[in-house]
Amino acid sequence: MPEGHTLHRLAGDLTAAFGGRRVAVSSPQGRFAESAALLDGEVLVGAEAWGKQLFVEFPGERFVHVHLGLIGKFDVHADVDPEDGVPAPVGAVRLRLAHDTAYADLRGASACDLWTSAQRDAVVAAAGPDPLRVEADPLLAWERVRRSRLPIGALLMDQSVLAGVGNVYRAELLFRHRMHPLRPGHTLRVGQWLAMWDDLVVLMTEGVRTGRIDTVRAEHTPEAMGRPPRVDDHGGEVYVYRRHGQPCLVCGRRVSIEELRGRNSYWCSRCQPVFRSRAVG
Repeated sequence: MPEGHTLHRLAGDLTAAFGGRRVAVSSPQGRFAESAALLDGEVLVGAEAWGKQLFVEFPGERFVHVHLGLIGKFDVHADVDPEDGVPAPVGAVRLRLAHDTAYADLRGASACDLWTSAQRDAVVAAAGPDPLRVEADPLLAWERVRRSRLPIGALLMDQSVLAGVGNVYRAELLFRHRMHPLRPGHTLRVGQWLAMWDDLVVLMTEGVRTGRIDTVRAEHTPEAMGRPPRVDDHGGEVYVYRRHGQPCLVCGRRVSIEELRGRNSYWCSRCQPVFRSRAVG
């Protein structure tokens, strides 16, 4: 499932290609046809993301809400030659946005609906703070974390605690902070949480810029270590995500894998030891 940086990058691409322009809105597949007809020919105000939710705004406080889910793609093509024109849609295109020099096709999304501002606001209110939004308050997430006995590895993936973090950022953040995924949330100190938040802001901002997830520090890049680059359909250089059975880039121990609340969790048992409370009963 795409993580938050993907949605923020997509929102920027949509705004750059269509913001302030009248757009043709259609649903070649037909599943969004009724709503598309209401928006066709309107000015697209802009797009924004909150965590893994995408909102494309039109006049009258109307929003196309998109959740890509596991297989969704929203491909933006902003370099159409006006003489060639926008090509015909290919495959099951649920939503198409277009003008004479750009088009964008949405396929495979788990949600594509026309919402009011009240519906958008309700979803945002239920979501945790998003590290990629400048107004986000990390202490709002901390209040949920410090009161919970759930594993931090589960809390990081809970979109009502923290918006936008998926399995890759979860695994990599915990490794970078030497924290076992099963450590209970209430055992963290606020300083640890704020350090993790600040790290997320940097990592995810870089993800928006590059379109990929890179989490290894300078001394652990392929060039610095003399190792081949990682080959994976998710791209990016990482410490533990999908590296189970391979040697840890820091200590050499084989990376572990175990299911945590329905998703694979990856960690190094030496760099991320099991948490032992020092509290005396």
